[in-house]
Amino acid sequence: MTTTVRYASTPSSVGLEAKITPVVLTSCMMAATGGLMFGYDLGVSGGVVSMPSFLKEFFPVVYERTQNQKGDNNNYCKYDNQGLQLFTSSLYVAALLATLIASYTTRVLGRKQTMIIAGMFFIVGTMLNSTAVTLSMLILGRICLGCGVGFANQAVPLFLSEIAPTRMRGALNILFQFDVTVGIMFANLINYGTSKIKFGWGWRLSMALAGVPAMLLTVGAISVDDTPNSLIQRGYLEKGKMVLRKIRGTDKIESEYMEIVEASRITQEVKHPFAMLFSRQNRPPLVIAILFQVFQQLTGMNAILFYAPILFNTLGFGNDASLYSSAITGIVNVLSTLISIYSVDKVGRRMLLLEAGVQMFISQTIIAIVLGLKLQDNSNNLSQGLAIVVVLMACTFVSSYAWSWGPLGWLIPSEIFSLETRSAGQSITVCVNMMFTFMIAQSFLSMLCYMKYGIFLFFSACVIVMSLFVFFFVPETKGIPIEDMRERVWKQHWFWKRFMDNVVEDNN
Repeated sequence: MTTTVRYASTPSSVGLEAKITPVVLTSCMMAATGGLMFGYDLGVSGGVVSMPSFLKEFFPVVYERTQNQKGDNNNYCKYDNQGLQLFTSSLYVAALLATLIASYTTRVLGRKQTMIIAGMFFIVGTMLNSTAVTLSMLILGRICLGCGVGFANQAVPLFLSEIAPTRMRGALNILFQFDVTVGIMFANLINYGTSKIKFGWGWRLSMALAGVPAMLLTVGAISVDDTPNSLIQRGYLEKGKMVLRKIRGTDKIESEYMEIVEASRITQEVKHPFAMLFSRQNRPPLVIAILFQVFQQLTGMNAILFYAPILFNTLGFGNDASLYSSAITGIVNVLSTLISIYSVDKVGRRMLLLEAGVQMFISQTIIAIVLGLKLQDNSNNLSQGLAIVVVLMACTFVSSYAWSWGPLGWLIPSEIFSLETRSAGQSITVCVNMMFTFMIAQSFLSMLCYMKYGIFLFFSACVIVMSLFVFFFVPETKGIPIEDMRERVWKQHWFWKRFMDNVVEDNN
C-alpha cells in the first residue's frame, strides 16, 4: 500500500537574491567548529594509544607486546586488543544513540540549542579524559564526547545548509569537513609534541587540549542566531524573517521567505517525520544518504584516521616516525579539503566523487602490493625507499578522500531531504555513519591482524562498488535550491523518478 502525499508547489528559487554577508561567514565558521572538535577526537585517540606511557597505564598487555622485539611477535597483531579498540569505538556507540535524541532537539529546540548541548558534552568529556585514572573513567569520557559528536553532527550540517546562499551552499557546508581535517591535523601535531614529554603525562595534555574547540563551539553557538528555517518551522515567523534579511544582506527576501513558510506549513502537517521519511517518495534521498555513510566508512579512511600512528608503527616505522608520518597525512588532509571548498560548486559533486574513486583504488592497491611483497609477518624490514612509497600512497589516498567522500558524505545528505523530513533524515544519516564508524573502529586492528596487507585490497574493492553507485544512481545537486530538489532532481533522474509517481501536486 502506497501513501499519497500532497505537496504544495512553491516558486522556483533560482533567482533568489543573496549576498555573502559577514553574518553568514561568521555563523558558518562558528558552526563548523563542531567539525574541529570531531576531528580532534578522531585524530587524538590514534596518537594517544601509540604512546607507551598511555599503554603502560591502561593497557599493560598491549604495552608488553609492543615492547617485545622477539621473532614470535606478529608485527600485524601487536595492537590487536578489544579493550583498546573499545576505547576508540565507544565514542561512536554513544554518538549513535545521542543522535536519536538530537533529532528531537534539532526540530523542537532548534539548531542553535542543539549545538550548545553538543558543546557542553564535549567539555565534560574532555575533563573526564584528561584526568582519567581508571579505564572506566576514560571510556566514560569518550562516551560524553560521543554524545557531543551525535548532537553536533546532527545540528551543524543542517545549520550550514540552511544559512548558506544556494550558490555557495557546497563550499560553506564543507567548512564542517574542513574543520574536521584541521582538528585531525592539530591532534597529530600535538600528539607528536606531547609524546616527547617525559614523566608520562603527555597524553593527558593531548586530551585536555580538546577543551579549546569545545569552548569555541559552545561560546560561538550561544552568540549566533538560529537559522530562518528552524525559527519559522517553530513558529517564530517575524524573527525568522528578520534573521533571513540579516544573513542575506538584502530586503529582497520575500520569495525565499515564502518558500520557507510554505515548506514549514507542510512540515507542520507531518506528525510523524520518521514514518514520512520511509514513504515511497522519500526513498531516493534516504537510500542515497544511508549508502553514502556506509561507503564513507568502507573507503578505509577512518581506519587510517583512528589508527594512523599504530598503522605506520605496524609497517615498521619507529614510534616518532609513525607520529611524524601521520602528521604529514593530516596536513595533506587539510590542504586537499580546501580544493573541495573551491571546486565543489564549480565542477559539481559527481565529478569529485568519480575522480577520487580512481585515485583511492590505485593508491590502496599499490600499498597492498608493496606490503604483500616486502613486509613479512615477523620482521620490520620495510626499506626506507618502500616506506616512502607507502607514505606517498597514503597521502594520495587521503587527498582524494578529503576532496570527495569526506566532505560530500555530509554535504549531499544534508541538502537532498525536504524540510518536513530533514531533521529525521539527518538523524538517520548520523546514526548509520556512527554505526559503521563503530564497526570499523572496533574491528580494524583485528582485521589488520588476520587480513594483513589484504585489508587494503578489501577497501579498494569497496571503492569500485561505491564509484559505480555514484556513476549510475547519484544525481548532481550543484546549484539547486534545497526546496527544489524534488522537482529538479528526483523527478528528472532516470531511475529515481519512478518513486515520484504517487506525489500529487497541489497548485492552490
